[in-house]
Amino acid sequence: MFPSLLRGAALIAATALFPLLPAHAAAPAVDLSPEQPDRIRTDRVEAAIAALPAGFRFVSPGKLTVASVPGRLPFAVYATDTSTPVGGEPDVAQLVADSLGLELELIPVAWADWPLGLASRKYDAVIHNVTVTEERKEKFDFATYRTDLLGWYVAAASPITRIDKAADIAGLKVSVSSGTNQEQILLRWIEENRAQGLPTTEVLYFDDQPVLDLALQSGRIDAYLGPNATSAFQAAQEGKTRAVGTLSGGWPVTAEIAVAVKKGSGLASAVATALNAQIANGTYARTLARWNLSAEAITESRVNPPGLPKK
Repeated sequence: MFPSLLRGAALIAATALFPLLPAHAAAPAVDLSPEQPDRIRTDRVEAAIAALPAGFRFVSPGKLTVASVPGRLPFAVYATDTSTPVGGEPDVAQLVADSLGLELELIPVAWADWPLGLASRKYDAVIHNVTVTEERKEKFDFATYRTDLLGWYVAAASPITRIDKAADIAGLKVSVSSGTNQEQILLRWIEENRAQGLPTTEVLYFDDQPVLDLALQSGRIDAYLGPNATSAFQAAQEGKTRAVGTLSGGWPVTAEIAVAVKKGSGLASAVATALNAQIANGTYARTLARWNLSAEAITESRVNPPGLPKK
């Protein structure tokens, strides 16, 4: 399939999952225009610019070139021009670029391609839901900007009010994606309940997102455990599901999402300084709120914090 058709397909899929809502809906319509007139902008941060290593060279002079992975909101999808990434991660990239006094250039890439592209300096940074891990820290430097959360979601009319611990899922029907970290967490919770003599939890798997959504909304399953960001955004847009609990994506270890840059480049400190300035002046909070990501906000950007351990 030609790239333009792939981009068009991604746009159609995104619109199907997160349709543009009518004016009377509770949540605002999603702006998929390439211009993004409501994107939050900010001023230069001299301290961040001063934190750049002497003689630092960006991939393109005067620009911050950032890899983005269009695929699903609130992270990023293609705009209506089928070529420009828009979403929460491009918005964060814009804050960093503005802080450094640079023009933002977004480069759409496939998820599997970002590590090699960053190592070979095809772009200055990757800003797309990259979790800090000890293994990745051997090859890249990081400046954090969100916590990595998983979310428990139920139908809007469900009697379930909270899921905070293993005992809360005893006897429930729960869906999770196969082969994911959240599946491993769910299975550990089930084993914990079994050891306590509590009723078992039935695990159901769905390969198709709309089918999963329908199963949850109709009560065929009681709860879904998955990435909080996508589920929170969908819940806000559609109003058919709601959150009843969150936990760290690396449970029981805390996990953080970060801007990834080339190892030893010195760029991570400047990015962290930029992000901390935006945290302090409120533009960071407004940017996350635009995409219903406030639950994942941090109070300080850190360079190369402890990452998820090697398996």
